Amino acid sequence: MPIQALPESLVNQIAAGEVVERPASVVKELVENALDAGARRIAVEVDQGGTRLIRVRDDGGGIPAAELPLALASHATSKIASLDDLEHVASLGFRGEALPSIASVARVRITSAPAGADHATAIEEDGQVAPAAHPTGTTVEVRDLFHNVPARRRFLRTERTEYGHIERTMRRLALGRFDVDFRLTHNGKPTGHWPAAVAAAELDRRIGAAFGTGFVEHALRIDHAGAGLQLSGWIAQPTFSRSQADLQEFFVNGRAIRDRLVTHAVRQGYADVLYHGRQPAFALYLAIDPAQVDVNVHPAKQEVRFRESRMVHEFLRRTVEEALQTPREERADAPSPKAAASLTPGAGAAQGAGNNLAMPPRQNRMSLPVSEQMAGYASLHPEAGAVDAAVARGSMGDRLDMAEARTDTSPPLGFARAQIRDVYIVAENEQGLVLVDMHAAHERVTYERLKNGHASGRIRSQPLLVPHDMAVSRGEADAAEAHGEAFAALGFEVDRAGPERLTVRCVPTLLADGDTEALVRDVLADLRTLGSSERLHEAINSVLSTMACHGSVRAGRTLTREEMDGLLRAMERTERADQCNHGRPTWIQIGMQDLDRLFLRGR
Repeated sequence: MPIQALPESLVNQIAAGEVVERPASVVKELVENALDAGARRIAVEVDQGGTRLIRVRDDGGGIPAAELPLALASHATSKIASLDDLEHVASLGFRGEALPSIASVARVRITSAPAGADHATAIEEDGQVAPAAHPTGTTVEVRDLFHNVPARRRFLRTERTEYGHIERTMRRLALGRFDVDFRLTHNGKPTGHWPAAVAAAELDRRIGAAFGTGFVEHALRIDHAGAGLQLSGWIAQPTFSRSQADLQEFFVNGRAIRDRLVTHAVRQGYADVLYHGRQPAFALYLAIDPAQVDVNVHPAKQEVRFRESRMVHEFLRRTVEEALQTPREERADAPSPKAAASLTPGAGAAQGAGNNLAMPPRQNRMSLPVSEQMAGYASLHPEAGAVDAAVARGSMGDRLDMAEARTDTSPPLGFARAQIRDVYIVAENEQGLVLVDMHAAHERVTYERLKNGHASGRIRSQPLLVPHDMAVSRGEADAAEAHGEAFAALGFEVDRAGPERLTVRCVPTLLADGDTEALVRDVLADLRTLGSSERLHEAINSVLSTMACHGSVRAGRTLTREEMDGLLRAMERTERADQCNHGRPTWIQIGMQDLDRLFLRGR
């Protein structure tokens, strides 16, 4: 067959295969166009899961009558005009492919009226233009999706499934623009409404409608800037982890994306507080110079490429990690929805009914910043050093010989009053009752001490009695050779033994009994993708975590009052003491108001 130019209709259908996967894809493209047009109210109506009808109405700027034919033309757009515009694109759409692609596989009608126009104008997919009645804004109707491509229509799922994809798409779009009112109707019935959010309570309702009120109650706010980047939004405490990655949304300059680098960085931030196999929940917003991110990577625009990927990865990881360590009182009060500087989750105060608590007891963040206020705390508790030494001895199985600390100022976790079944410590602080899981708490204290001790010295290596040879790809061998210094810093000695072979001669001492080959491959994969690797530290921390678990006080052991108070003081000086190494809470607070409700006091 000779080389020939493809007909425009066929070109558009090929493009539609990339852009229009299912009805939800059409909704996404049309709503993004409405947002780019400055809409503040967007209504989406769908019938039969979007296969029969998708109608998107907005109150945006509208399209002049003379430009309507271009709206259905391939690669015609009002959003970019030059390569420089493409490299600094700030709009959600810019390719000029969506409408012509949709029109090639469905029946499309556009009705639009710019501000100040005498009347609206409508255009069909065949190019016919006629006057119409319509307020300022635009309505796009898409009927009989894939009517002319039966093979594509057969790949669609049930009406319920397709509508579910549309609802999730609308939820994601609503999370990206808190200042816009979104409505969704299915088969003539209102099914979703995300009102524009300005006040804190409205923001709570918006995020609650998308993620559930449980997420809001366990959310920690983030608003941090540095190195030309700003990250804001919400992350859930580790105790709200999920079995699936179903509550994870990430936005770059208002664009919802799915990116492995981002997911990896966030998980790294949760590394020491999330149980194995569990997924964090988050809604995060990254603001970055458009020139530093390439959005022209995929036709659906759900993937991006960061020009400084390693810097972005480290910024995300450290910001999430520090947010999980920082007391709630120190976080910014008003992150926004756009740059993410005005997102405001609620603390979710318990509201009781009868003699039952409506919510479980709360685990508030400790009000004592560990790293910043150590000196101030030491002045209140001069015996801190002695307690640390006692905890260290106890972590190796010796008796916990801890001095009871008494001051005029009640410490955050208060003072021990009793022990329940040799499992839980009952303490009293200024807010009320504190319950502590003594094994989980001591495990975290011991683990952090072991990590600090290990980090204070160079990673020790152990030569292998018999060097380990492993077959790799040429790319992996090249990466191992290029990153030799990085391997050495991690405690490995890895030599290239051939075009596709490596020889491992030394490994970190703590991991000498592990799966050397699997670890080297994982480290290589990280170095090739991210330019750095945390695999080794994860593996070492796993060993230290096991040591801490076995070396901590066990359930069933009776502690003296001095030992219990000593453990409480050690928790207050320990990073991440709110959760054990596996993400379980170490303590909970039951306030006086909660206790009063239990006993109907004041009623």
